[in-house]
Amino acid sequence: MGNQIRTTVLLAVMTALIIWVGQLLGGRQGMLIALIFAAGMNFFSYWYSDKLVLKMYRASEVAPAQSPELYETVQRLTQRAGLPMPKLYVIPQQTPNAFATGRNPEHAVVAVTEGLLKLMNHREVTGVLAHELAHVKNRDILIGSIAATMAGAIMILATMARWSAIFGGGSSQDDEGGGAGFIGLIAMSIIAPMAAMIIQMAISRSREYLADATGASFAGNSEGLAAALEKLGAYSQKLPMNANPSTAHMFIVNPLSGRSLMSLFSTHPPLEERIARLRGTPPSSARKVNAGGDKRADSARAAWDRLSE
Repeated sequence: MGNQIRTTVLLAVMTALIIWVGQLLGGRQGMLIALIFAAGMNFFSYWYSDKLVLKMYRASEVAPAQSPELYETVQRLTQRAGLPMPKLYVIPQQTPNAFATGRNPEHAVVAVTEGLLKLMNHREVTGVLAHELAHVKNRDILIGSIAATMAGAIMILATMARWSAIFGGGSSQDDEGGGAGFIGLIAMSIIAPMAAMIIQMAISRSREYLADATGASFAGNSEGLAAALEKLGAYSQKLPMNANPSTAHMFIVNPLSGRSLMSLFSTHPPLEERIARLRGTPPSSARKVNAGGDKRADSARAAWDRLSE
């Protein structure tokens, strides 16, 4: 419930930011124009994101006969979650990872990499799948699209403000307060997009925490997901995934974590914190446990290398 409230508060802050920037620039008309532009840009992505991202990663749909264990696991979890059966896809990459997409539960897709199925045990795979189905249950694709639309509107308004300051601010430089107004517009055009991005990332991180908790309830325990996150974190560093940055937020762990600039702008919470919450231990304990996870991941990687020879 805490993460739901946090998401609501963050969306409210984003709305207030849009109103403030819109009124500062062009009143309600400017705000409305920006929202329409942003909604138009994100509508196509929301409606067709599943097809686009699956094609991007050359994912193949899996029939029940091709992977009966995977299909049965997802079927059992969807029954517990009260969800329709999603389409299942496998991504031909050896780095373990997974994501869920689709505009609603009736059009949901769950995709896993070949590496996830080969390097994780049944309990860990179940934890990952439960997490992804939690995103479907919590309608995180819709919430992410709303946040993206709001952030896009703010960025459009900020761009309009910047051009307004450049082309309109110069003529008012001699007027009283003209210089201050020019500086204010420029400052707003820089600060507002950064604030919107931070809020959007915070919403994404909040939804990941919620998906962890919801997924653990679907799986019946939290240890499978916690153990999976340990391995996923280790492999994301040692076996980087060939991933597009624009889709990094969709995966259960950031496939670009080794190239992340700042946690403030990360779409995912720290793995140590996620593992700690799942196990009910302090983050410092999770770091110690994660060291063990690195060793287990190394052993699994060596086993996989031997099988691949």
